[in-house]
Amino acid sequence: QVQLVESGGGLVQAGGSLRLSCSASGIIFRFNAMGWYRQAPGAQRELVALISSGGTTTYADSVKGRFTISRDNAKNTVYLQMNSLKPEDTAVYYCHALTQRYWGPGTQVTVSS
Repeated sequence: QVQLVESGGGLVQAGGSLRLSCSASGIIFRFNAMGWYRQAPGAQRELVALISSGGTTTYADSVKGRFTISRDNAKNTVYLQMNSLKPEDTAVYYCHALTQRYWGPGTQVTVSS
């Protein structure tokens, strides 16, 4: 059974930090490119960051320099370190295993001004 479980979301003030984690089971984690996406109310889901199976990273322009994606293949976990958070970062954040096409249920991030 495939499971992607996000954690680490919550409420934080603008300028603060959060670290999201996504723990995967039931997939061949090390072979998957992994991504973090987000969806704000009334908006489409958008890419935040990607990390390839080899560790190459890609970021949306809106988060470059503030967010860092990383992975630990030994723990089947991908992380998103979010610094200097802004109210516009408020969204549900989803973990995505790109190669095998699975999504997590999402975790809410709310940034207050």
